[in-house]
Amino acid sequence: MGLQEVGGWNQLRETVTSVSPDHFNMWRPMNDPKFPWTGLLFGGTIVGIWYWCTDQYIVQRTLAANNIKIGRRGAIFGAYLKLLPILIFLIPGIIAFALTIQNPEIFSIEKADRAFPMLVKTLLPVGLKGLVAGGLMAALMSSLASVFNSCSTIFTIDIYKKLKPNASEKTLINTGKIATGFIVVLGIIWIPIMEKIGGGVMYQYLQNVQSYIAPPVTAVFLLGIIWKRVNSEAAITTLLMGLGLLILRLGSEIYYQKEILSGENIDNLVYAFATINFAHMAIFMFLFSVVICITVSLAFSPPDYKRIIGLSFGTLTEEQKAEHKNSYDTIDILLSIVLIILVIGILAYFT
Repeated sequence: MGLQEVGGWNQLRETVTSVSPDHFNMWRPMNDPKFPWTGLLFGGTIVGIWYWCTDQYIVQRTLAANNIKIGRRGAIFGAYLKLLPILIFLIPGIIAFALTIQNPEIFSIEKADRAFPMLVKTLLPVGLKGLVAGGLMAALMSSLASVFNSCSTIFTIDIYKKLKPNASEKTLINTGKIATGFIVVLGIIWIPIMEKIGGGVMYQYLQNVQSYIAPPVTAVFLLGIIWKRVNSEAAITTLLMGLGLLILRLGSEIYYQKEILSGENIDNLVYAFATINFAHMAIFMFLFSVVICITVSLAFSPPDYKRIIGLSFGTLTEEQKAEHKNSYDTIDILLSIVLIILVIGILAYFT
């Protein structure tokens, strides 16, 4: 309906590029203030590894698979589904932008977060408006339920049960409920802070915060798999140092919000730190985390390799290596190759 209102795909491109030539370009210069290609390629990969490989919200679904083969195929299928956000997020946003250019009186919006509600309100008939709103609320409730469940599980099993190993099942359930309520309250308290990060735009806020959370976790995860010498002291130190950097970055970004939005230039180190592109910041934090993790690992004694059998490439047994080779077929390889070709094709088109 949006494409029809704009006048088709070609008219969409013509309208948008006449005002903003970079709107269809994902490969922008390294000094681009918002989305440099280096941040897209490397910073985006760091965030992707953190989210898809370590986030409890995602990993709990993979762990529910019957075996490694089904878990892998579920991940591949999920990767195909992940191509859909181009149609879910990107194209409707560009359509909304084009409509505001063509007819600002009807399709005007105050900021990017209003684009989707504006499209629903102006383009959909009455029945579909309610259906979309209901679907949106259902998806939101489902996602929040999964997040709250993950958080309460992590706190109850990984923290509370370690402190009180003899706690009954009833106590653990009640603890999980209390933890969930506490997380909800923290989330509500955090809402005003969200307005002060990423210029008050929800999508930009998510990109910023994820770019600061991901690097230390990704560094510990990758090094832990690749290098068996990584020990627990290095992992904890890296995560804590990453948390400290995250707090410094968010704090400086909030403090200088007005100056950042106005484009004012202040000559001091803290302001320079606050204005580093969020995607580039992910790269710098990742490299810093890797250095910390390697340094601390070498400074302390190596882990007990018998306890981490099968958890890194260096500790795989011959039986585990054989099991791994038998866990995928030609179809898995073909589907992965097709997926890579599709991703490259999309990135090549938007250039």
